[in-house]
Amino acid sequence: MADQPRIYPEGVPCWVDIEVADREAAERFYSAVFGWEFLPAMPPEAPGFYDIAALKEQDAAAIGGGTGEPVWNTYIACDDVDSTAAAVTEAGGTVLSPPADAGPGGRLAVCADPQGAVFRLWQARRRLGAQIVNEPGAWNFSYLRTPEPDAALAFYGAVFGWRVDPDLGAGMIRLPGYGEHLASTVDPGIHERQAFAPPGFADVVAGIAPTDGPACWEVRFTSADRDESVEAVRRAGGQVLSSAETDWTREAVVADPPGATFVVSQLAPRE
Repeated sequence: MADQPRIYPEGVPCWVDIEVADREAAERFYSAVFGWEFLPAMPPEAPGFYDIAALKEQDAAAIGGGTGEPVWNTYIACDDVDSTAAAVTEAGGTVLSPPADAGPGGRLAVCADPQGAVFRLWQARRRLGAQIVNEPGAWNFSYLRTPEPDAALAFYGAVFGWRVDPDLGAGMIRLPGYGEHLASTVDPGIHERQAFAPPGFADVVAGIAPTDGPACWEVRFTSADRDESVEAVRRAGGQVLSSAETDWTREAVVADPPGATFVVSQLAPRE
């Protein structure tokens, strides 16, 4: 099971990328921080670029060309991007960029929820989504920061079937059945490993927390040691915006040199 590709069911965040103006500078920074190696996904004659960040020779994230303010994007898997984009509109969201093919990799759309948080839809073809997660240097979670959590949950629940159960603790969004999907595919030991957790914990696909600022999706990457990751960010020219300890993690909000923010998070349960 461990050697089979990781496939994301509809409604599960599946991929992250960032669009930058300076390809070489961005790849130099993220290589220094996460140890990524980059492989072009587009032919040399194509306009622009889209480079897959590989970690342990597996797809971890991507860096593409863009001229706007750089920000890390979260993609949510769907079986039919056209019908899901229609559901976004019906639930009160906005389709900012209509469904379009992204070469042989898949089909995508750019959307915003009613509070303004931007996310992307991904209908996978050749590119199935992140193939390495929850390891140092890899993406582990996307978190929705929103001024109206209840309204946001109503929207995402209508579009993707997401739920928040009080027994799971604050901020955990689950997609019923996702844990069984993992158990039957790439993570057969998930239920035994999470025997300590409340029912439904294996179904968690994202997080949500209130904010006084604008709604946005926050991207988090696993760190073996938060302090070492923070120093790597500084050495590479980035900034450390804040740090915190929770009951489960030691983490920091950091920014790359152009200002795109992300979180480095070390699993460190308090005893």
